[in-house]
Amino acid sequence: MRILVACLLIFIITMAENSSFGQETQWKVSERIADYKYEVGYLDLENNKVAYVDEGEGDQTLLFVHGLATYLPSWYKNIEALKSNYRCIAIDLPGYGRSTKINSPSGMSAYADVLLQVIKKLKLENPVLVGHSMGGQVAISAVLRKPELFKKLILLAPAGFETFTPDQATWLKSVFTLESIMLATEAQIRANWALNFYQMPDDVEFMIQDRLKIIETEDFENYAQSVVNGFNGMLDEPIFDQLNSISQKTLVVYGENDALIPNKYLNPTQTTQKIGESGAAQIANAQLKMIPECGHFISFDKPKEINEILDEFLSN
Repeated sequence: MRILVACLLIFIITMAENSSFGQETQWKVSERIADYKYEVGYLDLENNKVAYVDEGEGDQTLLFVHGLATYLPSWYKNIEALKSNYRCIAIDLPGYGRSTKINSPSGMSAYADVLLQVIKKLKLENPVLVGHSMGGQVAISAVLRKPELFKKLILLAPAGFETFTPDQATWLKSVFTLESIMLATEAQIRANWALNFYQMPDDVEFMIQDRLKIIETEDFENYAQSVVNGFNGMLDEPIFDQLNSISQKTLVVYGENDALIPNKYLNPTQTTQKIGESGAAQIANAQLKMIPECGHFISFDKPKEINEILDEFLSN
């Protein structure tokens, strides 16, 4: 059963067609979760309201993109350390946190379009996309769509490097359902979060509490559907065969003890190292870093090491 749970949650670390969004519903959800550490701004995009934080100054702007089933607070430890030298912007993708949740866009192309709209709205020049897990696949999709906007790319435990056969993808989608998310108990939610870490830090508790509080909201089903749609989107829009089109200077980082990539059930002969090497080898100007004693949620598992690696890459 634990293997099955890990299989189902391979991309969870961590949205349906556009429609208008009722602000009243958004604020009901926002009031339930903890206040964000930084001042929150909102961008009115095409039928979506996207929450973001904007901290620090510098010659380079980092645009952080969270993974599946998480939200912008997952970048706190990176923003706090990097904002003294870089402008750090983190967003809640539609479906998560304080962003639109009703009929929010889903899939890699839809999320990539959100990133491009954010860049245009904020008038960002040469932003560096920093994507974690699903956010890494979203970042890659954005770079492939508008390569002229980017000079550098940072991928942290990115989804999309591991590939699945059509039959594997169909099976994964058949078992990862709306019900599996909505019916998860607190014990299961906590166990799922623990799978993301080599050693789960105590200060991740506030994110677990926020996840539990979402259950109490009228938007819970919309959130859960966003997670399912994002999971399906990663499988429906694979990017491995397009990695060789990326010319930007790229940093790829994985934790050596990632329990979610590769999928231990479907790809038992693979290792995280092999997955990282396979994907990075497709990108002409990529470097791969492996972090020991580190799991999938590397921005919270080993923030000091991650921040040093990011600073070195950006400085060079």
